[in-house]
Amino acid sequence: MNRDIKYLELLSRSFPTIQSAVTEIINLEAILNLPKGTEHFMTDLHGEYEAVQHVLRNASGAIKRKVDELFGFQLKEDEKKELCTLIYYPELKLKLVKSREKDMTEWYRVTIVNLVRVLVASASKYTRSKVRKALPPEFSYIIEELIHESLTDNNKHEYIYAILNTIIATGSADNFISAMAYVIQRLTVDSLHIIGDIYDRGPGAHKIMDLLCEYHNVDFQWGNHDLLWMGAAAGSPACMANVLRISLRYANLETLEDGYGINLLPLATFAMDTYGEDPCLCFQPKLDAGATFDDKTVRLIAQMHKAISIIQFKLEGEIIRRRKEFGMSDRNLLDKIDFTAGTVRVGDKDYQMKDMNFPTVDPEHPYRLTAEEKGVVGKLMSSFTNNTQLDRHIRCLYSKGSLYLVRNSNLLFHGAMPLNEDGSFHEISILGKPYKGKELFDMVDKVVRAAYYEDKDEKYRNYARDFVWFLWCGPYAPPFDKDKMTTFERYFIAEKETHKEKHGWYLQYRDDREICSKILEEFGLTGDHTHIINGHVPVKASKGESPIKAGGRLLVIDGGYSKAYQSTTGIAGYTLIYNSHGLTLAQHEPFKSIDRAVRDGVDIKSMTTVVDYLGNRMKVGDTDVGKVLREQIRDLTALLEAYREGVVFEKNIPANRK
Repeated sequence: MNRDIKYLELLSRSFPTIQSAVTEIINLEAILNLPKGTEHFMTDLHGEYEAVQHVLRNASGAIKRKVDELFGFQLKEDEKKELCTLIYYPELKLKLVKSREKDMTEWYRVTIVNLVRVLVASASKYTRSKVRKALPPEFSYIIEELIHESLTDNNKHEYIYAILNTIIATGSADNFISAMAYVIQRLTVDSLHIIGDIYDRGPGAHKIMDLLCEYHNVDFQWGNHDLLWMGAAAGSPACMANVLRISLRYANLETLEDGYGINLLPLATFAMDTYGEDPCLCFQPKLDAGATFDDKTVRLIAQMHKAISIIQFKLEGEIIRRRKEFGMSDRNLLDKIDFTAGTVRVGDKDYQMKDMNFPTVDPEHPYRLTAEEKGVVGKLMSSFTNNTQLDRHIRCLYSKGSLYLVRNSNLLFHGAMPLNEDGSFHEISILGKPYKGKELFDMVDKVVRAAYYEDKDEKYRNYARDFVWFLWCGPYAPPFDKDKMTTFERYFIAEKETHKEKHGWYLQYRDDREICSKILEEFGLTGDHTHIINGHVPVKASKGESPIKAGGRLLVIDGGYSKAYQSTTGIAGYTLIYNSHGLTLAQHEPFKSIDRAVRDGVDIKSMTTVVDYLGNRMKVGDTDVGKVLREQIRDLTALLEAYREGVVFEKNIPANRK
């Protein structure tokens, strides 16, 4: 009881009078009855900044649908398209409009009125207070007046007309329109979920992180590629080597050099000195169709690619030997090379090597770094661990992220829940203790954080760094969920039988409603409207595969933004919208360019599928936020009773109160 009174005394500092407590209870009760805010789910962004930015700006078609609902046949299709493009890219669209529009004054009037209508519809789910907080300070008062006054009220017609004319006359129309557009974007989506893999392949991962770290309400569920960068920033040489190898494999130097200022000169110098006469045919970068690298640059990238790959195999070999509990001894292949025969033993079979030029590999000590390699690794690690911009992004991933998230009856994680052949939860040993199910996920999350933040127990931190690498490629690790990663085989062995990576049993059970329900129950989720939402594995839509599994119990929304995957999937992936009416899946076609979006109004073409329709519109009171608000109401009610019983005394009572 004493504890309760102490808590109420603390609460009374925020609500010092009966009336203030009553007002807040009324406010919270009202909020519970507002429609649920829109959640936007995206995954597997893979550095494709332009496409990701466009999907964020159009909210997976939610803005277009809102415009269609509002204007119906009042506007032509071209006019609605123009309005949508203006909302997505206001500055760019305004520049284009000015170059062709003869009467800008009238255009401004009509456009601002249309934008006000869209904004009113977007703001209708929220309290005035929340909308006010979303408004830009310089136009807050004017926007509030416009959205809270009827545009058709005869009594206010001249008032509204005067506001519009003054905005235009003072030369503020462009800035005002831009401000309105960004408020619409913000209010259309209440919260954004990024279910893994911001990094890898595409050139703009750093730009995406800049965008997401400033987003008004975002959370991350770490993907295997995110964890690789997190491990590199935490000080894992093996993770760092993998980051560099993948970047060089796809000639993605923009994120490394321009985004984070990683100094690649030590690696380039070492590669040229060591592999200067080596054509490095197995390490030619995979270039996009529009790549503009000259032959000399491509050759250098290939040399750097080979250099860091050999370093990676050595660094990984060290981890595998000191962490026998990882069970990855079969991944050490440098010591299986027969340098005389030019073969390598994989399993119980010898395969011819495609490349036998290994000047830095000592057959007697194949995993030992040369002095030059040690120097390169040291300099590269310094670039990663003493990096202000990378540190900011990684801290954002930690502070707003986790391995999984349970939110509004949905379970979000990137990869898989490790399963056994019979569908039971698979155990993984961490620090000598077996974990499975939710306990496994919770422990993995804890160890990942220790890799970056542990500053007292160096032994634990070193283990955590190695474990982050294990999550990248270890057998049936949750973000990976394969038996092995055949990087070595893909580079050096022609026989594709060695390239196979066997998926865990989770992939086989994704269509099993009973198993999916069991996983949901493990995280405290029951009922018909609960779902698992994954990324990680591209959905092969061109072959008829559906992202909706287990009768709607599981959804795979691999974003498909990476051009490298689009030939496999046949599409540009999926996103998910969860509003007060239910879950809607959007299937996207590849994004062309921002220029075409602005100039021609070409949007990402989407097909939408209603996954789960809620018969009764979902309110805030039905969400996780609603549970928190109800708890607050209970606390405030207790404070109210304490005031009235004299257990806690009011403070700062107004002098005129009766």
